[in-house]
Amino acid sequence: MLVYDYLLIGVFAVMSLVAVIVTCRDKAAAKLAPKDRTPEATLMLIGFLFGSFAMYITMKLIRHKTKHAKFMVGLPVFMLLHAALIVLYLLVLRPRLA
Repeated sequence: MLVYDYLLIGVFAVMSLVAVIVTCRDKAAAKLAPKDRTPEATLMLIGFLFGSFAMYITMKLIRHKTKHAKFMVGLPVFMLLHAALIVLYLLVLRPRLA
């Protein structure tokens, strides 16, 4: 594996962890401290920055923001974008780096 492979895996792992933590924290804040909520724009940004898969799964599991089309449509769109970027990396960029 190339060093870029490890970097890509690391970015996804860290952003997935951040996505899960922030989503769970926002769910807790919704009940306990509404003033401490995470803005929806921040949640979407974390999803866009490679946390979409973990955030989507977390939202489904804890039933958080599942009625918001912005998240239930936007996050899967980000997942498709991320999948396309990974395919681009694997098929085009990685062979050139090797």
